[in-house]
Amino acid sequence: MLWQCVKMAMKAINSNRMRAFLTMLGIIVGVLALVVLVSLVTSAGDAVTEQVEGLGTDQIQVTIVDDGGRPLQLEELPAFVAHADIGEVVPFNQISATARFGHESGQASVTGTTPNYAIVSNLELISGRFFHTSDVANNTHVAVIAESAAQELFGTVNVVGAELLLDGRPFLIVGVTADQETFMSLFLQGYAVYVPYTTAVRMSDTLSNAVTTMLVTAPGTDMHAAEAAIEDMLLNRFRRDEDAFTLFNQALVGEVVGEITTLLAILMGGVAVISLVVGGIGIMNIMMVSVTERTKEIGVRKAIGASRRSIMLQFLIEALTICLIGCLIGVLASLIVLQLATVLYGHLMDFQLSPAVVLASIVFSVLIGLIFGLSPASQAARKKPIEALRYEG
Repeated sequence: MLWQCVKMAMKAINSNRMRAFLTMLGIIVGVLALVVLVSLVTSAGDAVTEQVEGLGTDQIQVTIVDDGGRPLQLEELPAFVAHADIGEVVPFNQISATARFGHESGQASVTGTTPNYAIVSNLELISGRFFHTSDVANNTHVAVIAESAAQELFGTVNVVGAELLLDGRPFLIVGVTADQETFMSLFLQGYAVYVPYTTAVRMSDTLSNAVTTMLVTAPGTDMHAAEAAIEDMLLNRFRRDEDAFTLFNQALVGEVVGEITTLLAILMGGVAVISLVVGGIGIMNIMMVSVTERTKEIGVRKAIGASRRSIMLQFLIEALTICLIGCLIGVLASLIVLQLATVLYGHLMDFQLSPAVVLASIVFSVLIGLIFGLSPASQAARKKPIEALRYEG
């Protein structure tokens, strides 16, 4: 009986193709909006998340705001590293300087740090080496520069052994790193140059090796445990003064991006579902008209023994069929739109049709068909055979 109802529904739809298509249009637009909007938001979120992860989400930046007259010294950092939840603690001090070689010059962002900075920030050495612990201990005037700085100042990346002037001070170039995009690089102005921490301190005319900013990593992937550990140790160090320092966990950036993407997807999906509901109202309206037009047909079927259940099932399946065909057309149209977006803007992000969204659109379409087809189907099932046969509409 079910298959017979499906065949009758298809026959009824085929006999009024234009009306059926216009009825489906609300479902088609609703599904198109649901799939395309949610897929676009999801694709954009994935692209942003990928870029954020590429910038690095495995570091915590610590800034000493008020040391209370008890500055954190460079020699104290090994005690932090000894904690089980903390992997590396790397101090850094950024200053601005004028870099010069021959007649070429430019503004440089000089980062004073320790050897492990290269590991923490995933710096890739093209040639030479990063400076050693002995360079930090002896305030050596050595420098590691980024390849873009080498190209613009020297015209080549083969500059290991050359001399670079930073604010008039001579520095021996011992290494060249590949250019990279990290959270730290976003704040660099000019050429990226790395020097020993103690050397940078003296460049800024400060005699103390006090640490004001540092990067912390975790031995595994639990950045929240590392954050809790470093916060507890700093509170002990600064006599429980919560205002003495600030922490910025870069892992939170990825989490925030994910939350925003999810929220936007829900909002966009909600707008699209409203379109589906409007389409459902249109289906209910047309099904009411169809029930009225086919009153005699209902009377004949009841007269030859059709039950209320079979009549109701017939019209309910017809509403469901309209919704599902509209859903199929909407999904295919969404695929075309996303393919077009890929052709036009594929260099910005990867546009993909999410299977979960397609499944959601099918479920919503079925629900719309059931909810808005129930009333017309019930009206058809309640018609009395005698009155139906006498109907002259």
